[in-house]
Amino acid sequence: MFFALDGFLFAGWVVRIPAIKQQTGASASTLGLALLGVSAGAVITMMLTGRLCRRYGSHAVTVACGVLLPLSIALPAQTHSALSLGLVLLVFGAAYGGMNVAMNSAAVDLVAELRRPVMPSFHAAFSLGGMVGAGLGGLVAGGLSASTHLFLLAGIGLVVTAFAGPALLRHRPARTAPEAHMPQRQPQRKLDPRARRIVVLFGVIALCTAYGEGALADWGALHLEQDLDAHPGLAAAGYALFALTMTIGRLTGTMLLERLGQTRTLVLGGAVAAAGMLLGALAPTVWLALAGFAVTGLGLANIFPVAVGRAGELAGPSGVAAASTLGYGGMLLGPPAIGFLADWFSLPIALTTVALLAAAAAVLGYGARNATHA
Repeated sequence: MFFALDGFLFAGWVVRIPAIKQQTGASASTLGLALLGVSAGAVITMMLTGRLCRRYGSHAVTVACGVLLPLSIALPAQTHSALSLGLVLLVFGAAYGGMNVAMNSAAVDLVAELRRPVMPSFHAAFSLGGMVGAGLGGLVAGGLSASTHLFLLAGIGLVVTAFAGPALLRHRPARTAPEAHMPQRQPQRKLDPRARRIVVLFGVIALCTAYGEGALADWGALHLEQDLDAHPGLAAAGYALFALTMTIGRLTGTMLLERLGQTRTLVLGGAVAAAGMLLGALAPTVWLALAGFAVTGLGLANIFPVAVGRAGELAGPSGVAAASTLGYGGMLLGPPAIGFLADWFSLPIALTTVALLAAAAAVLGYGARNATHA
């Protein structure tokens, strides 16, 4: 439920970015700088959340962020300049970053207990929440102001946390669960340089694909509305379609991993995502661009969960933290980069960098074949 809530709230925010851009009078580059507030807040929090989880438990930190994130989502619609938008997005980013690290830490404990490659299922909940949030945003985009919409999302988020939080707090995960099922590795021993490099490699793979997810979330609707003259509701549906296909891909991720193995899953996913995003960025019509977004969602679906899960197998919770931080760094730093590239060239050209990095993830995934259960 917390994975789904995170995706729901994030999508609810991103589909209102065109309205917030107009409200603040920001250019593409100044909007990109304001969005950097999300990145800065999240990165700072991600560096601290692991320590907080060790002290208070990942479940307690997840619930705390489940309160802060809904409260912070209502703030952007109250701003009227790029500077004030960037400042409130620091708070939103801090809550978002903390939520992602804490809930992934809790998920790692559960995956270790289940002894099955089910990490894609947790991320499917995030994508499903994103699909619902974006779909709802598309339905109300023409009838509700951004302020009213985000205020309602804040209320929904607090209700979900009030319902799910107590159940999560009643169960404390075993701190040694990840290590208990990995007898081949001594948890207290420092990683050798080769293992550390492999963890970083999987973190970079996660970054390459999360970059695309963040770029589509923050700029996909604007591309459809601004460059292809789509109605605001149809533009919002672009991210909903992307989230839908990503959800389908992740729901079938465990079966895919069991049949193809990790290497083929990484390579195939990166290649499919690269082709889809080239179509989504350069297509001359809205419907072709939407088809490209859908294919991109299928391609990216399982790369991030596989990369984070494999880093966890190699290095336990510290590997998960390193790969997750790099990955979410790509999701959060990608949108500002897209903003600058859009000002220098154009938004469609800027979005082709998503295809470039997806292809890079496929190449890196093949290069890491000796470190995966092929």
